[in-house]
Amino acid sequence: MIEAILERCAGLDVHQESVVACVLTGPLYRSPKSEIRTFGTMMEDLLALADWLDESGCTHVTMASTGVYWKPVWNVLEGFEFELLLANAHHIKNLPGRKTDMKDAEWIAKLLRSGLVEGSFVPSQGTRDLRDLTRYREKLVQDATSEKNRIHRLLQDANVKLTTHMSDIFGGSG
Repeated sequence: MIEAILERCAGLDVHQESVVACVLTGPLYRSPKSEIRTFGTMMEDLLALADWLDESGCTHVTMASTGVYWKPVWNVLEGFEFELLLANAHHIKNLPGRKTDMKDAEWIAKLLRSGLVEGSFVPSQGTRDLRDLTRYREKLVQDATSEKNRIHRLLQDANVKLTTHMSDIFGGSG
């Protein structure tokens, strides 16, 4: 049996429309008591999840980094006093067989209780916001460049050779 190091912890199995949470509580030398609940992913549901975890006395919470679904859950739980861990989904994958969301949440909680979850780096909220804005701006610039290239190609196909007479067809004189 793997040695436990946390008395009160939770594992979350996060999906697009639901979060299955398993709270493990109990002394380190005995099998923990397990309580599992399912929550939605709307703001009031995530706040109810956070309140339940807080009322259960959880000190540590971990979830798998599946797509972008973990982000809203992380953002809500970050405002509470939990030690949050984001785990690589491949590192905490359960054994094949009869897989359910409840079993996955319990497996994640058991790994966390035993200290077997290595958390991924999650930057601060400000850094995450800045990254999102930077990536969005980069996408907009790529879209604009793509459209300019498409227009230039259409003009060339129509035998309109504007670039012969001006350096930038999208500049002031263009």
